[in-house]
Amino acid sequence: MESKMVPKTSREDKRPERPVLKCHKCGVTSHLANTYTKKTKINQAQVIEDVQCTEEKEESDLDSAVSQDTPVEDYPIENITAFLEVTEVPNHLPQYSEDCHNLFSIQDARMCKAKPARGKGYTSGAFCIISILMNDIEARVNLDTGAFCICVGKDYLQTILPGWKNHLLPIEGLKFSSASNNMYPLGILDTNPVFPHPSGSVRMKTEIVVMDNFTSKHSILGNYYFNIYDIDINNHEDRYFTIGENKRQKFAFSNMPKQISVISSVKYTYKEEFNAFTSDDEPLGDIEGHEANITLNIDGTYPPVLRRPAYPVSPRAREALEKHIQELIQLGVLRKVGHNEEVEVTTPVIISWNNDKSSMAGYFRALNTYKAQHRYPISRIQETLTQLSKAKYITSMDALKRFHQNVLMPKN
Repeated sequence: MESKMVPKTSREDKRPERPVLKCHKCGVTSHLANTYTKKTKINQAQVIEDVQCTEEKEESDLDSAVSQDTPVEDYPIENITAFLEVTEVPNHLPQYSEDCHNLFSIQDARMCKAKPARGKGYTSGAFCIISILMNDIEARVNLDTGAFCICVGKDYLQTILPGWKNHLLPIEGLKFSSASNNMYPLGILDTNPVFPHPSGSVRMKTEIVVMDNFTSKHSILGNYYFNIYDIDINNHEDRYFTIGENKRQKFAFSNMPKQISVISSVKYTYKEEFNAFTSDDEPLGDIEGHEANITLNIDGTYPPVLRRPAYPVSPRAREALEKHIQELIQLGVLRKVGHNEEVEVTTPVIISWNNDKSSMAGYFRALNTYKAQHRYPISRIQETLTQLSKAKYITSMDALKRFHQNVLMPKN
């Protein structure tokens, strides 16, 4: 009796074969895709063998060397010629001025900051004004890549270098313009401005073109010196600029406040209507000649609705109320009543709070019931507009206490 024994399989045979890791870009096992630094593409690959004399010898050699069971990796290849082409395209090529551009791969630019409202894009700009030293005197310079030289007005240069006319070099045959205006040069001035920095200042050798009709309160540094001194402006989170090869030395821009020019005619108007504005002596803007006249149609004793008692208040509201009353007495809006003086109309006041700030208001609505109405015909709109055509103001409000400019007549 024969016993058929099944050979035991070893544990090694049961283990799954480990996959061979290959680069999914080029299929080579020598490296992976994450370490692949250069993208290449094989356009052509030819297998070149030695040419035999006869076709029979060629077929016999192939039959003897290659059989059907021979794997592909063992095929005899004597010489391989591969033509490789790098598919990477440089992204720093200049923009050529051609009539037709072959546009491809258009992407939307990513905004690094919040987008301004529509029609308000001009408000998100920033200044490129910096501070330099010229002959140990601080001066202001605008880094303008749209200009091609350094220029300065004669009036501003007089404040920095009073004796600049003695060192002026002649200039001839050149025309300058700013936007649509022509600029008239007076000459060239050699200067050595210093860019101060805590880690080490930088000095430049420059030539400034002095303009006759340049009215800005700063000079302009053009792109000519951007190129020769390698000035780079960074508009990322922290705006700064660098000079030369030292990119770690960052120069900051000056914080230039917005300047509001005052028209001379406004100054004269302010002098003429000085009494309508507040001052230290009279902090309320009272307008004379527009006092209010309130007449009540009551004969004899006033009704109780016009003599209302005060409301109960909390300690916090009472403290705020006393502060407001004392302030109004100092401003001349209220006055203290004497002991023997009779008050015919009384009204309670309340304290309202808004963001921990208190304001006082009085209840005078009951006066509308007993106020004598004004009886006059309604004027035409055209007549009203004609009367207001030469008026400097129609109504006015005091920004401090809102309604106190409506002064009452003394008899009221």
